[in-house]
Amino acid sequence: MNPIRLIDHFLNRYTMYTVTLFGLLMLLVVALFLSGVGLLSFSPLNILFSAGLLGLACFATNQLISRTLAIPVNIESASITALILFFVVSPAQSISEASILFLIGVLSMLSKYLLAWNKKHIFNPAAVVLVLVGILGVPVASWWVANPALAPFVLIFGLLVVRKIRRFSMVSAFLLAASVGIFGIGLSRGAEPLALLFELYASWPVVFFATFMLTEPLTTPPTSRLQILYGLLIGALFGSQFQIWRFYSTPEFALVVGNVFSSLVSPQYRLVLRLKKKTKIATDTYDFAFQSSQKLSFEPGQYMEWTLPHAHPDIRGNRRYFTIASSPTEAEVHLGIRFSTPSSSFKKELLSLQPGAEIVAGQLAGDFVLPAESERPLVFIAGGIGITPFRSMIQFLRDTKQKRTVTLFYVNRHEEDIAYQELFNEANQHLDLQVIYVLTDASAVPKNWSGEVGYIDEKMVRKYIHSCEDCKYYLSGPNTMVESYQELLSSLGVDSGDIVRDYFPGF
Repeated sequence: MNPIRLIDHFLNRYTMYTVTLFGLLMLLVVALFLSGVGLLSFSPLNILFSAGLLGLACFATNQLISRTLAIPVNIESASITALILFFVVSPAQSISEASILFLIGVLSMLSKYLLAWNKKHIFNPAAVVLVLVGILGVPVASWWVANPALAPFVLIFGLLVVRKIRRFSMVSAFLLAASVGIFGIGLSRGAEPLALLFELYASWPVVFFATFMLTEPLTTPPTSRLQILYGLLIGALFGSQFQIWRFYSTPEFALVVGNVFSSLVSPQYRLVLRLKKKTKIATDTYDFAFQSSQKLSFEPGQYMEWTLPHAHPDIRGNRRYFTIASSPTEAEVHLGIRFSTPSSSFKKELLSLQPGAEIVAGQLAGDFVLPAESERPLVFIAGGIGITPFRSMIQFLRDTKQKRTVTLFYVNRHEEDIAYQELFNEANQHLDLQVIYVLTDASAVPKNWSGEVGYIDEKMVRKYIHSCEDCKYYLSGPNTMVESYQELLSSLGVDSGDIVRDYFPGF
């Protein structure tokens, strides 16, 4: 199997938060080893004490606030913040330094609730606290993680985070802008280019910052275009040198300014949704219909982060990203969820919900939306529960009476796995919609089956699409399926810019 696919297979078992936490914990283990062999200036005891102190401060404060305000607690969030602070602020070597370290951990958690808008925090908790204490004359950020001995491990684990969340464009934009600024200043001062390059990526915190802090989803803009602007803005500030009163061109200040930009251009949603009903729509697949605490404005095909508090969450935690299956024209918010065996603790809790139960949703995002031009024929290819964004789009097209030509290939193993079939059959009567159901298990095809059997190939595509190059294609489903069909479309002469892939940070 392709090494990238092996990595994706591993990453797909966990949420973005779990991958980030795993990467930071592995860096902690590496730091302990490097300290033990004398490659770091801190002792293993200093490292263990400081990591534990920050973990205690963040976890205890998060728990206290959560219980006081009766809101969901996210253990991964507190742990990630504690570990980021650990790698940015030098380990404590005295009682006074330990006190400051503990206070910073407490303040970082408080910032999530005090510096918030519409119940959604605005700033990266670690960055904003470091900026605030710096303004007060206590500059504690040393960014000691920028150590040549740690650099290879930061790169490896950081790239896993970026691969999981698929933010390569944003990270690349940041690295480009930061590198241009740093190189420009360095070369103007007579620095050697190769020495400067080594220093930039081995002795500056640019990689750690880009992969573990810049990528935080809750403070990132919702679309790829805005994310690229976000990366460029923060990179430009990161690579510059200035002082305005007590504001310095530090990495943390650059991120805080970027957070403000993101807040201004992002929808500020944190909804409390109450379950109205759940309906079984296919084998192991349910549609959940929720009533929202406020009107949700979104584009068909976008997704949100869903938080469901429950006792004893497993390693994947109590947060997931799910596509909104409903159309903006519908009064209720729908989720279409397939439940595998064994299921995560999150999905078990979700399936057990009864009418009246609540779930919290926020962080609306996604570029998997209908194109602005309405003349081009659209081809949707869905696999399994990857049908949910197309359910949203087709319902929207039907309700708004748009005249678009749409062909939907819907791939499942068995006929019983087909979800939302009644909706598609009904919409077929009102839209220029062609639905082709495809079953991959040839041994279980019913006798009266009128759809296709096997996997989508060139022959099947050309049977229903007469001019492949004129269409815009949307692919949604398991990663391997999406990659396979992207390769197929490319072999048919479809331009890569006409292929849109669905992806969200975790499920």
